[in-house]
Amino acid sequence: MDLKGLTSQQVEESRAKNGSNAIPEAEPTTFLKEFLETFGDPMIKILLAIAALMIVMAIAGLAEPYEPIGTIVAVLIVAFVSAKTNVASDQKYIELKESAEKDKCKAIRDGATNVIEVDDVVTGDLILLQSGDKIPADGVLVHGNIKVDNSALNGEAEECKKTAAEPGFEMPTDITGDTFVDDHSLFRGAVCIDGEGYLDVRQVGLKTMMGKMAEEMNEEEPDSPLKVKLAKLANQISVFGYVSAIIIAIVYFIYFIIKAGGPSEFFAMGAPAVIKKIVDGVSIAILIVVCAVPEGLPLMISLVLMQNTSKMLDHNVLVRKAVGIETAGSLNVLFSDKTGTITKGKLEVVEFFTADGEVIPNDKLAGCKKVKELLDISIGKNTQSLFDGNHNVIGGNFTDQALMHFIGEADFNALKDNKEYEVTTYQGFNSANKFSQSRIDNLGKTFYKGAPERLLAKATKYLDADGNIKDIDMDKLNAKIDALANKAMRVLSFGYSEKPMVENEINDDVVIIGLVGIRDDVRPEAKEAIKEVQDAGIQVVMITGDRLETAKAIAKDAGLIKSDNDIALSSAELNKMSDDEVKKIVRDIRVIARALPTDKSRMVRICQEMNLVVGMTGDGVNDSPALKKADVGFAMGSGTEAAKEAGEIVILDDNFKSIKDAILYGRTIYNNILKFCKFQLVINVAAVIVSAIGPFCGIEEPLKVTHLLFVNLVMDGLGAIMLGNEPALEKYMHEKPRRRDESIISKPMATQIGIMGAWLTVLSFVFFKVPFFASLFEGTGHLSQKYLDSYSNTFKDLPIEEAMHKTAYFVLFILAALFNGFNVRDNGFGIFKNLKLNPGFIKTMLAIMGVQCLIVNCGLIPLAPFQWIGNMFSCVPFGIKGWVVVVLMALTMIPVDLIRKSLSGSGKAE
Repeated sequence: MDLKGLTSQQVEESRAKNGSNAIPEAEPTTFLKEFLETFGDPMIKILLAIAALMIVMAIAGLAEPYEPIGTIVAVLIVAFVSAKTNVASDQKYIELKESAEKDKCKAIRDGATNVIEVDDVVTGDLILLQSGDKIPADGVLVHGNIKVDNSALNGEAEECKKTAAEPGFEMPTDITGDTFVDDHSLFRGAVCIDGEGYLDVRQVGLKTMMGKMAEEMNEEEPDSPLKVKLAKLANQISVFGYVSAIIIAIVYFIYFIIKAGGPSEFFAMGAPAVIKKIVDGVSIAILIVVCAVPEGLPLMISLVLMQNTSKMLDHNVLVRKAVGIETAGSLNVLFSDKTGTITKGKLEVVEFFTADGEVIPNDKLAGCKKVKELLDISIGKNTQSLFDGNHNVIGGNFTDQALMHFIGEADFNALKDNKEYEVTTYQGFNSANKFSQSRIDNLGKTFYKGAPERLLAKATKYLDADGNIKDIDMDKLNAKIDALANKAMRVLSFGYSEKPMVENEINDDVVIIGLVGIRDDVRPEAKEAIKEVQDAGIQVVMITGDRLETAKAIAKDAGLIKSDNDIALSSAELNKMSDDEVKKIVRDIRVIARALPTDKSRMVRICQEMNLVVGMTGDGVNDSPALKKADVGFAMGSGTEAAKEAGEIVILDDNFKSIKDAILYGRTIYNNILKFCKFQLVINVAAVIVSAIGPFCGIEEPLKVTHLLFVNLVMDGLGAIMLGNEPALEKYMHEKPRRRDESIISKPMATQIGIMGAWLTVLSFVFFKVPFFASLFEGTGHLSQKYLDSYSNTFKDLPIEEAMHKTAYFVLFILAALFNGFNVRDNGFGIFKNLKLNPGFIKTMLAIMGVQCLIVNCGLIPLAPFQWIGNMFSCVPFGIKGWVVVVLMALTMIPVDLIRKSLSGSGKAE
C-alpha cells in the first residue's frame, strides 16, 4: 500500500476544496457585550422608561432631578455588577483552557512523517496513529490494527477494535451509536490506546461528527427560568403600577373638580390653574409608578449571583454563567451521563471471590496468604501492563490495567524483583483462546488468567480462603457468576497447574485460585448525591452509550431504578416513539441506553416543551449539544473542551456531590430573592397606598421624591447585601422543584406582602392623623436660632413643626421596613435563627439606620455640604421623644407578622 501521503500542493488544494479542520470556538464574552445585554432585562426597561419620563418632567420644571438621576445610577450599577460577574467567570474558564497545549498529530506528507497541529489536517491526509494519539478527524483505518477509546464520543470506557478496511470502503453517512464501534470507522475525539495504524481522513472541521455537534451548539439557548419569572413579575408590576397610576390620575382629576364645586367652576379657574391641577395629578400618578417598581431587584440579583459565584469555587464548582447557578436550584429533571459522572470512568475490580462463592473483601485478602500470593503471580506475571516511574499503570488493555491496580504497585514490584518468580514461558491472551498463561519453572507451576468458561471446562478443584484444595460445586459457582453478570460485571478466573505449559491448552489438573468481577463501578459519593437530588424532588435520568442490560444494572446500583414503574429504554425503542408518546412516560424514565447525541438533545427539548427546567451533566463531545440546549449544563472538569464550552457550570472535581451543592446554592439564591421581594414589595405597596390616598386626607407629599430615592438606592442596595447573604440551609433540598413559568409571587407571599403593607399603611395614617403624634413635634428648643433662620429662608411655605412630623414619618417608614427584614428571613417563627451565619445582616441594618440618622440630623452640622443634604431630603432634626415613639411604632411590624403567621398556620420555625 502507498503510504506516502499528500504532497504540499495537494494539501493546499484539499484545504481550498474541503475546508479547514478547525472547529470555531465560541468568542469569549466581553465586558461591553455583557454590559449592553443587561439593558434587555424587562425590569431594567421599566426603570429606563420611568427615568426618561422623569427627565422630561424635570426639564419642564415639574419634578426634582434627583429621582431620574438616582434611577439611572441604579441601572448602571446593575449593568456593571452583572457584566463584571459574567466576565470574571468566563475569564476563569479561559485561563483553565489556555493552560492546555494545542493537540497535534503525525501526518504523512511528501513521503515523510510530520508533526502538525490538528487544525492543519485536510481531507485525504494520511495520519499515523499510535498508542495515546487522539484521532484528529473522521475517516477510515486503511492500514494496521488498533484499539480505540470512544468515551469522548459515546461516553463509554470500553475498548473498540479497529482493523484495516478493504480498498474502496465508504464511510457510513448516517452515523448511529453502532457506527462508533464498527470495524473500520474512526472519529475525531476518540483516542488510540493500543496498536499502530494509518487513518485516511474523509471529513474535516465542521463536517466531522464533532464539528456537527459544535454547529448544533450554536443554536439559540432558552431563556433561563429566572429570566422567565422576572419577566412575568415585571409584567405584573407594570400592570399594577400603570393601572394604579391611571386610576389615581382620574380620581385626582375628579377630586379637583369636586373640590372646586363642579366641572363648570373647575374650568372657570382659567387655563393656567387647570393645567397646574392636571400636572399635579399626573405627577402623583408617576410617583405611584415609581413607588410600584422594585428598582432594587435587578441590583439585588446581580449582587447575589456575584457573591455566590465566588463562594461556589470553594465547592469545586466553576460558574461560567452566573445565572446558571440559580437555574440549578430550579431543576425538575437532571439528565446525567453515566461514565465518569455516575461511575468512576475506568474499569476496576469490584469483587474477588473463591470458587465456593465466598467473597473476600480487598482489605481482608492479604490475610489469605496462599490465595493472595498465587493470585498476585497469576496477575503480575501474566500481563502486558506495568507501573511506570510516575506510579501510573501503562501498557496492556483496560482489563489488564484494572487487575494491576487491584494487586497494587508494591506487590507488583515485589514480584518483579524476586528472581524466584522469573517467567520461563509466556503465551499472551487472544480472542480465540480467551486466556493467557505463563510458566515459572522455579515454582513448578503454570499460571492461567482467562474467561471462566475456559478454565472451568478443565477444573475440578479450587482453593478456599484458607488455601485448602477442595472440590468445585459447579452449580453454586455458576449461580454466582450469573449473579455478577446480571450486575453488568465481567468475570475473570485465575488458576494454576503443576504440569508444564502447553501452547493453546489448559492443563486438566488446573486448580481455581479465585475469580474477580470487573466493572466501571458506581462512585460511592454519587449514590448519596443522587439520593439527595431525588429527595429534592428532581428526577434523575441516566443517558449512556452503553448497552441496555449494563445500563440497567448500573442504574439499580446507583439508586436510579427502584421499582417496576421505573422505565429503561434503548435508543432504538425511544426513536420508535413520537414526542407525544414520550411525554406520556417521561416522568417514569430512568435510563436511556445506546444513546446518540440527538437522543440527548431531543429529551432536553421534550422536557422543556413540558415546561420543565432541565439540567444535563456530561464530559464528552457527545454531551456538548445537550449541555448547550439544557437550561443548565454541568460539564466535568476532566472532560473535553467542547463539553466545558457548552456548559454553564464546570464541576472541577467531577463529583456528583458538587452538582448537589450547586443545586443547594441555586435554591438558596432563589429563596433569598424571594425574601428580598417580600422585603421590598411591602415598602412599595405601603408607599403606593400612602402616596395615593394621603393627599385626599390632607397629607400633601407624605414621602418626598428624595425619600423614595433613599428607599430605591440605599435601602434596596444594602437590603440586597442584608438578605443576599442568607445561609444555604439543607431544608431547601426538601422543597418541591418549581415550574419554569411559576410566578415569583405565590399566594402565601402575596398575603404576607399585602397584610404587612397594609399594617405599615395603617401606622402611617395613625402617625399623621392622631393628634398625640403631632404634639411630639411642637417644640423647637433642640434647634439653634441660626438653624431656624436658615430653615425659614429655605422652606417658607412649610411650618417647621409639620416638617419635623414628616421627617419623623420618613424615619418610621424606613425603620418599619428594616424590622420587617427579620420577618422575611423565615416563613415561621425562626426569624432570629442563623444570624451568626449572616453577620452582615445586623451590620447592614445598623449602617442603614446610621445613614438615615445622619441625613435627618445633617442640619445640625454647620457645614455647607451637610446643610445641602438636609435640604435635599427635606429633613429637619427632631427631639428624642419623637425618636423613641418612632422606633416603638416601627417595632410593631415584628409581632404583627408573627400573629399573621400563627393564624395562617405557618407559625413554626423552619
